[in-house]
Amino acid sequence: MAEFGDDLRSGVRHGAVATVRGLALPVLALALGLPLFLAWVLSSVLVVAGIGLVLLPLTIVATRNLATLHRRFATEWSGVAIAVPYRPAPAYSRFGPRRAWQRVRWMLRDPATWRDLLWLLAEVPVGLVLGLFPGAAIATGIEGIVVPQLLWTLGVLPNGFGFGTIWPIRTHTDVWLAVGEGVLLVLVGLLVAPWMLRVHALFARLLLAPTRKAELVLRVSHLTRTRTETVDAQAAELRRIERDLHDGAQARLVALSMSIGLAEDLITRDPEGARALLVEARRSSGEALSELRDLVAGIHPPVLAERGLDGAVRALAMALPIPVETDVDLPGRPQAPVESALYFAAAEALTNVAKHSGASAARVRLEYTGTHLRLAVQDTGRGGASLDAGTGLRGVARRLSALDGTLALSSPPDGPTVVLMEIPCVLSSPKTSRSSETA
Repeated sequence: MAEFGDDLRSGVRHGAVATVRGLALPVLALALGLPLFLAWVLSSVLVVAGIGLVLLPLTIVATRNLATLHRRFATEWSGVAIAVPYRPAPAYSRFGPRRAWQRVRWMLRDPATWRDLLWLLAEVPVGLVLGLFPGAAIATGIEGIVVPQLLWTLGVLPNGFGFGTIWPIRTHTDVWLAVGEGVLLVLVGLLVAPWMLRVHALFARLLLAPTRKAELVLRVSHLTRTRTETVDAQAAELRRIERDLHDGAQARLVALSMSIGLAEDLITRDPEGARALLVEARRSSGEALSELRDLVAGIHPPVLAERGLDGAVRALAMALPIPVETDVDLPGRPQAPVESALYFAAAEALTNVAKHSGASAARVRLEYTGTHLRLAVQDTGRGGASLDAGTGLRGVARRLSALDGTLALSSPPDGPTVVLMEIPCVLSSPKTSRSSETA
């Protein structure tokens, strides 16, 4: 019985929230959608006079912002994800009317612009109907519950006045029937409100999501950009390796060779001096070997090859000076590039936790969802982290994007900070690998 009461309260609360959200749809449609459509018509007419070259891009941008807002509403309110369909902007001329005309032409040649216009026109009636229906049903129901009772008590109920009922109210029985109908209307409004929001979200996705052709164009653009970023990142990584070899191990090996050569010259004349040079040479060889090991670990860590991603992530967690809870659920092993990318992503995220967060504890969650490998790093620190604050996480995002992966950061002031990374992949070598521990 208690569970039924909790479910009823949760359902009423959910329906009430959906009703309030639904009322925002007609407000946006009338306050923004309709004026924007009229601005489209006006700016299109004024293009021939030159003024439209300024007004039309502003109108299109405002329409796109409104469409983006509705995409966010669809995701947050109904769980209907809508991708952004707009093509990336090309390079424009620097100044003058030529730049304005190029911008207008780019926007008008984007099919998503015309789909936005069609959505803008259809959103007015659709938003009005879907947004107002639950609220109107609830308002009518509340009227049927409250007003007849109040006026009957005061003795001023006009004979036959219906108050939204399908029968005239003449007796006290009719008043109670109106109350029953009012309760039913309120329940109907609360019940259908979430479904109205979902229907509206599906309608928005019909026009605001990219078409199949647009998806292919955006996909090619994304692959071109990520390929360029990957090539640049690999070139930078090769330069770093070359620099580290030149300034580190290579310099030490040269010094080692010189020390051994001097020891050969002194071994008969000054055995003690030759022994000191050999001791120095042995120390230099050890330092060179250590630098080479660090360099190799930076390219492909041995722990990753030996223990897999789950073991490597736990090793990273154990190296932190704060307690780190690790939770790993991998039914198999991903491909080597995916393992390497997520390992270095985890290393960067945990390094940020240790250096910048001020956290007293952290948690690492690694799991396979069936289509994606997901890594989440959460800490109890001060928050306020940003992808623009440094180059580390931006580099991780570029590394992941080369594998169609994504990186999301949530770090409100006062924390907690959560870094969520995902890479689409399939696992090989099925096995049972479920572990949870605190480092």
